[in-house]
Amino acid sequence: MSESTFTANSHIPQQQRHAALLAVLNILEKWGCTTEEQMALLGVETEAVFDDYLRDPVTIDISLDTMERLSYLLNIHALLRTQFSDPASVYRWVKKPNSAPFFDGRSAMDVMTQGKVADLYEIMQRLSLD
Repeated sequence: MSESTFTANSHIPQQQRHAALLAVLNILEKWGCTTEEQMALLGVETEAVFDDYLRDPVTIDISLDTMERLSYLLNIHALLRTQFSDPASVYRWVKKPNSAPFFDGRSAMDVMTQGKVADLYEIMQRLSLD
């Protein structure tokens, strides 16, 4: 895990959690995520809770599980920005089918939206090895 990645035991003030949520919501929009993809990436199970995230991202209580997801998503985005000079490539890569053996034709989005935090970690790790 990189130094900038939060761990489940981290004490992160709510203000920083809210800033992370706002940044990730912006990234997910630029990735062209559907509502279902956003919910899966954030680990949100109901549309009502997701609507709360969208309606009031500055005061909503953000769990450590969600913060861990936000951290991985922010790190994935940062790694993409270091690997691609073209901003469009940064935002297209996550939905582009990938022929690497791990992906087997799936996109990073296909992997990340399976619902497990470990899937986000796996994508982050693969990007950090490139």
